[in-house]
Amino acid sequence: MQNEPVEVTLKVTAVFERLNVPYLIGGSLASTLYGMVRTTQDSDIVAEMQLEHLQPFVSALQDEFYMDEAMIAEAIQRHSSFNIIHRETMFKVDVFIPQPHPFLQSQLARAKTQTFTFENEISARFASPEDTILAKLEWYRLGGEVSDRQWRDILGVMKVRAGELDMHYLRKWADELNVGDLLERALKEAE
Repeated sequence: MQNEPVEVTLKVTAVFERLNVPYLIGGSLASTLYGMVRTTQDSDIVAEMQLEHLQPFVSALQDEFYMDEAMIAEAIQRHSSFNIIHRETMFKVDVFIPQPHPFLQSQLARAKTQTFTFENEISARFASPEDTILAKLEWYRLGGEVSDRQWRDILGVMKVRAGELDMHYLRKWADELNVGDLLERALKEAE
């Protein structure tokens, strides 16, 4: 994996760790970790931030990141998303504040801790390979099923992790998320 996106993202997750905010890293960083390497312009973090986390979050990161405190507060209240931009690298971190949902609880419970060594060791929680596939299938469907990049990410994880994936879990949640047809198509293509 490229160092810069991971290092910048881990600055944000370290703050979530200190604030005891449940989170996971998903998107292209997770699909690169489990599948095929590709460059990315941003990282995606799902975090259960509350308004009480706003001030300490901003205080911890405002020197290194461009951020809009009002936008973050609104995202927390509306269960939407916000982004912050690392000043030195201009790398963008998107933070999604989800609605409470059974799939979210499952993702958070199954997130896997990964450790990286830069100047020192740092760990962060990543979506599991199965949850990475499911989330990308959802995004693919929501985006009109036209994103070659999302589809390649899905197939990459499936090919690299073939034989390791929990197929029962994948099919159960794919049906719940109304992407079962896409999962079956991806499984055939990944063979």
